[in-house]
Amino acid sequence: MKRILMVLAAALGLACSTGEGEGEVKSDRLFIDDCWNGPFDLEPSFFGAEPAADSLIIRVQRGDNYEEVSDGLLVLIKDLDQIRETSLGGSLRVGLPPGVSPPGVPVVYDPNPPKVSLALYLNATCHSQNGTIYAVDGNVSFESLFSGDPNEDDAEDRLTDASFDATFTDPRDIGPDGSYDGARASVVRGWFRSYFQRGQPAQPFP
Repeated sequence: MKRILMVLAAALGLACSTGEGEGEVKSDRLFIDDCWNGPFDLEPSFFGAEPAADSLIIRVQRGDNYEEVSDGLLVLIKDLDQIRETSLGGSLRVGLPPGVSPPGVPVVYDPNPPKVSLALYLNATCHSQNGTIYAVDGNVSFESLFSGDPNEDDAEDRLTDASFDATFTDPRDIGPDGSYDGARASVVRGWFRSYFQRGQPAQPFP
C-alpha cells in the first residue's frame, strides 16, 4: 500500500493543477496508531488534480508542500468517463484499489471493484510513523467531475464538486475475512470543490 501511495505521489509531482479550491476533511475521532487519537480537521488549502488515461488523481492537502511531508487526502478515480456519464449526483462505494488486499491475504478477483479509492495521509503530523490510512467502506458522490482533458475550455467540465463519508483504517488491521476492529477505524467526512486550472504545480518550498 505504501508503494502505491508513493507512485501516486510521483504522478502528482507532474500535476498541471494550480491548487485553488475549497473544502473540508473532518473526523470526530481519527485513529492512527502511535500518532493520532481524537478529533481531526485537515483544513485543506491546496487542491491538485492529475488526469491519466481514463483516471483522475485528486489531492486535497494542507499546504502545497511535497506529499511526503504534508497532511492530506488522496482520491483515486477510475473509469472517469463512465462516472461522468452515468453516476453524477449518485452514490459510489469506495474501497481499496483493485488488486490490493491486506498483508497476507490473497488477491481475489472482484468483477465489480470500487471506482474510487481514498487515502488519508498525515505525513507532517506523524513524522516517522506510518501516517496513512485507507478507506475500506463508505461512499462518495460527485455533483460535477473534471473531464480529464488538460485543455478543457468549458468551465463546467473543469469543475469537481464532491462529498464523501467513509471508514478508514490501516490495511494491516484488516482480517482475512475483511473484518476490522472498530476501535482502530475512523469515520471521515468531507467535501471539496475546485476548478482544474492548467499551469505549473505549486512550488514545494518557499
